[in-house]
Amino acid sequence: MHMTTMAVVLREVSYKESDKILTLLTGQAGKLTVSARGCRRRGSQLAAPCQQLIYGEFTLYQFQGRWSVKEASAQRQFRGVREDIEKLALAAYFAEVTELLAPEELPAPELMSLLLNCLHALDVLDKPAAQVKAAFELKAMTLAGYEPLLDACAVCGRQPEQPRLHLSEGVLHCASCRDEVGEGISMPVSPAGLEAMRHIVYGNPKQLLSFRLEEAALGQLSDLTEAYLATQLERGFHTLDFYKQLKMPR
Repeated sequence: MHMTTMAVVLREVSYKESDKILTLLTGQAGKLTVSARGCRRRGSQLAAPCQQLIYGEFTLYQFQGRWSVKEASAQRQFRGVREDIEKLALAAYFAEVTELLAPEELPAPELMSLLLNCLHALDVLDKPAAQVKAAFELKAMTLAGYEPLLDACAVCGRQPEQPRLHLSEGVLHCASCRDEVGEGISMPVSPAGLEAMRHIVYGNPKQLLSFRLEEAALGQLSDLTEAYLATQLERGFHTLDFYKQLKMPR
């Protein structure tokens, strides 16, 4: 069985002397684990496309239930990301989250578009990294079925003047309604940050990053979306830890 599909490389693992095991997010068949034989040999035509964060066309063949790369060509290498260590670390975090959320062998076109759009934003758009990060985290969780309820306070039904998000319940609430929501951590969000969250969750995905926040509100939003993702998925990410180490003042 053969298949030609567009795909982005989420992960690469060296295998034997000259091979790699790749995790691909494909347009046709969702997330696949494939082998790329000989791609680490000098002069291999598979060397360039079989790298993490490459988007390209892959021709795959299946034998005895296992997929292998027959041919591949890179369409986007995201050079602006690869040449900046902080952007590269953040992009690797996006790939790790995507790998966790993408279903096995089921198309996930919206998640794939989200990843590619955010890589494009890091690559060439003049957007703050914190804005791209927050948008990716919140939209990825929404697409994966972890959409927070942001319409109004979950307790009193009003628009909260001091909005907070309960991380484990995934609901908006007023600061004064905190005791009615239940145990767990709630984090504050500015009114402008809340409007940005609503834009990310409910708005046109083609305009995902068309919001603006002051630096303090953007930092608060990025911290909130990061904490929400980690709480809902009940795990951390080593790529995020590395990115945050790079961002620490030296």
